[in-house]
Amino acid sequence: MTIARKITIMVFTAVLTGPAQALSLLDAYEAALEHDPTYRSAFHESEAGEQNEVISRASLLPNLTITHTDSKSVGNNIQGTNGTTNPRDLNFHSQVSALTLRQPIINMEAVAGYRQGQAQTNSSRARFTGQSQQLIVRLVEVYFETLLAQHRLKLAQAQLDSLTELKRVNENMLLKGEGTTTDVLETQSRHALAQAQLIEAQDELYVAQLRLESMIGREAVQLHHLSDIFRADMVFLPNFEDWRALAIDRNAELATQRHIVQSGKEEIRKTYAGHTPRVDFVASLSRNKAASFFTADREVELATVGVEVNLPLYAGGRVNALTDQAKANHARAEAELDAIMDNVLVELRRQYQRVYSSVRRIESLELAVKSAKLLVHATEKSIQGGIRINLDLLDAQQQLFNSEINLAEAKYHFLLAYLRLNLAAGTLVLEDLRKIASYFTPADSAPENLTTTGAMQK
Repeated sequence: MTIARKITIMVFTAVLTGPAQALSLLDAYEAALEHDPTYRSAFHESEAGEQNEVISRASLLPNLTITHTDSKSVGNNIQGTNGTTNPRDLNFHSQVSALTLRQPIINMEAVAGYRQGQAQTNSSRARFTGQSQQLIVRLVEVYFETLLAQHRLKLAQAQLDSLTELKRVNENMLLKGEGTTTDVLETQSRHALAQAQLIEAQDELYVAQLRLESMIGREAVQLHHLSDIFRADMVFLPNFEDWRALAIDRNAELATQRHIVQSGKEEIRKTYAGHTPRVDFVASLSRNKAASFFTADREVELATVGVEVNLPLYAGGRVNALTDQAKANHARAEAELDAIMDNVLVELRRQYQRVYSSVRRIESLELAVKSAKLLVHATEKSIQGGIRINLDLLDAQQQLFNSEINLAEAKYHFLLAYLRLNLAAGTLVLEDLRKIASYFTPADSAPENLTTTGAMQK
């Protein structure tokens, strides 16, 4: 038994060992929430972004500080009288304590900064919403990639087994004088090609499983498979314009950029506030227990209340330069918003068309699979009747193999297009993943061939 054959047997044994250990889509999603590095990075970025509003609000709230100074001075004083000197030590201890309250009354820079902090926090929340939605799509992509790789491997093994049997039959017929060398060579050639395809399928499955396992942090050999309750037709909103309105209003990337634009607008106001006066209410309570070279120890308690006005006059053109820079950055953010809008609408149209075209494509491929199976059966009978030759059967089997692979791909691409459409529209939620997961069952209960169509509503 070859190594490739052993690997194949091990893979299929693991895949078909039992439903209790199979990893469902929802199980994989829960694991990805805990392990996926990209999502964890987005989560912590969102945590940091939540503090922007709190940080900026602090500039509008009272600022209370307490200071204390404790010092000791050592020295001497030499005085001369009538030609004599009288040295005297000057050692004294000083303590100064002060409690100061500062409350902004007029501070346009702080007001604009607070509004900017709100916009930055909202931007962070919208970005995290988009990352959460993208996690669903990324997970389903790698999950389906692994399933498709398993399906390719299964079909490649079935094709190889069929060609192995055909090769044995042709060789026996040649020994009996009933076959031809051409039939044997043709079958040997296809058999060798099938072996190469099997090795390629094994490599694809290995890589796909690594991608999925790196995302969920656990083994992913046994997966749920598409079941016979799957339906290729879906009912959406009446027309594309409804999806377009949803995307403009709810798309996470657009929402993020809108808050960035708003943040840029507040940055203009904040920098221009460098020209405006600042008024603060200031109150302090101090206690001085100090001495100096000229006075003995004394203790003073002092309370002050007042208003402090700060009027900027000239800053070397810095305020004007910062304002012009903020305006340019704001204009750039608006241009980026327009670009993102165009990209989102193009992606929305692409996925919208893919969903509807996939329904027709699946129906066509299901018919192609049925026809290919009938063709294989008819070709076998025709060969027995002397009408067809061995090459015709090989071509029919290859056509069936390709049709089954294309049908599996079409079904997975259909479901992915459904998720991506909702992602572009900003309507993708966990319920959509649950709906997709409901069409999958453990491997032992999944049917060999899926040929049904129907309707699925969001």
